[in-house]
Amino acid sequence: MNPMASFLNRIHDRIAQEPTKIGLLQHFGTGNLGDDAAVDAIMQHIKDRWPCAVFVGLSLYPADSERRHGIPCYPIRRGDFSPKHGQAAVKTSLGKKSIGRGFKDKLKAALDRCHLLSLVRPPKRLFEELLFLVKSFRLAKSLDILVVCGGGQLLDDWGGPWAFPYTLFKWALLAKLAGTKCYFVNLGAGPLNHPLSKWFVRRTLYSADYVTFRDDKSSALIHEIGFNGKAEVIADSVYGLKVPNVGTHDRRVRNGNDLVIAISPMAYRDPRRYWDQDQAGYDRYINELADFCARLIGDRHRLRLFGSDVWFDSQANIDLEAAIKERLAIDTSHWLTRESVKSIDELLSQLSEVDCLVTCKFHGVIFGQLLNVPILAIAHHSKVAKLMDDFRLAEYCVDIQTFNADVLTKMFERLVANIRNIKASVPEKVELYRRNLQTQFDNLFPSTDEPYCVREGRMTGSAR
Repeated sequence: MNPMASFLNRIHDRIAQEPTKIGLLQHFGTGNLGDDAAVDAIMQHIKDRWPCAVFVGLSLYPADSERRHGIPCYPIRRGDFSPKHGQAAVKTSLGKKSIGRGFKDKLKAALDRCHLLSLVRPPKRLFEELLFLVKSFRLAKSLDILVVCGGGQLLDDWGGPWAFPYTLFKWALLAKLAGTKCYFVNLGAGPLNHPLSKWFVRRTLYSADYVTFRDDKSSALIHEIGFNGKAEVIADSVYGLKVPNVGTHDRRVRNGNDLVIAISPMAYRDPRRYWDQDQAGYDRYINELADFCARLIGDRHRLRLFGSDVWFDSQANIDLEAAIKERLAIDTSHWLTRESVKSIDELLSQLSEVDCLVTCKFHGVIFGQLLNVPILAIAHHSKVAKLMDDFRLAEYCVDIQTFNADVLTKMFERLVANIRNIKASVPEKVELYRRNLQTQFDNLFPSTDEPYCVREGRMTGSAR
């Protein structure tokens, strides 16, 4: 064999032994630990079956995602999210709307309203988008599989049809054009109100190679908008997260005395953070929750404030702590602490030390269930109420728009009275969800004795 032929054969053998490259797409990187947990859980499942697989992330804020997950990450759309994304300079006190806006913010807002500028900017944006699509196509073509990693991504209330719906449509189309398999795994859906959003979502799912939803309500909504492709309902991906000492959380039940209670508020309608802005609604929510917390401290329970969203909910924790202290004429240092939680491990560590959890978030409920911590849920979305109902715990869930401190107090008393039965019933359902997820990933990523997926051009043996 001549030297050139020998060289080419070595190159071919090296290419043929490249590990499978898998893209993990999520609207993560924003400090939402539920979204990060979904990515971690799916990556863990794949690693268990294909240990030589190589991962890249596709996120809203690649720098944060790289730090948290230890994989190279790329943006899913033009422009980076940052912790200050969409936030004006804030100088506020609870109960007063006082959103500070500097000269640059006001000037930009005025320019945005200028009709002449609107004629200039769209062509520039279109050109930038085309450049981004070219770069994204190259990335999609380098992948063997693109996995859209769970979470409530099939929605349009955060930015309309050109945010979540278009982003998913774009990447599903690029994957199809690149010959890359595309799996939509355990997604939540809704709300979807705009006709264009529905069209984007339908076309996106029809172009996918595999689709599952995390609950019946999401599946029903997607079928209502016209998707009739094959899809199953499994469970949210976070139920598959490997949690240290799962099932060993067994703090002594003290018949309602001297409990340690985690309080996890959210930035519900906070004009500084939330898309659906309503200062009065936010103030009412914080004040009712503060009244409830003050009663808990009056009954000699200790409270820990922390959230499952690192950035968006941080101010809600500060506001709630201040409101609680205003109601108590005592030193609260023993009874009330605001914990710094920056990662999934820190969140789980905090939850492992409490007796009960009061949360507003969907994944906040799941984190509590994974550690078998009894939960009182304040539902900001129907998905939270549905999740509690699935576990036959609807009596411990209230609507965030209508609850008050009296309702929460009575509900908490029922929860404590029934705490042993709750702790006995939840693990069985969680284990069922975990087994269903195991089966799903066994089918999607079947174990093989071959350490690598052998490529022939764009075809990959065990991945296709």
